[in-house]
Amino acid sequence: MPKQKTHKGTKKRFRLSAGGKAMHRSAGTSHLAARMSQKRKRKLRGTTVTDDAFAGVIRKMLAGNSY
Repeated sequence: MPKQKTHKGTKKRFRLSAGGKAMHRSAGTSHLAARMSQKRKRKLRGTTVTDDAFAGVIRKMLAGNSY
């Protein structure tokens, strides 16, 4: 039987935490930050947990790997 391949788009956007939760970068952080307030930029730092509705799908697309 062939192995399940990792979905490359998902690999670039998500990673799994030690507990198996899918983590992602906040939207709107790549550019055009000069017009944002400092409070808004501060809140967008780091990674956040993805909604539970998508976590199972993301875990399946990553084939159990965390990148």
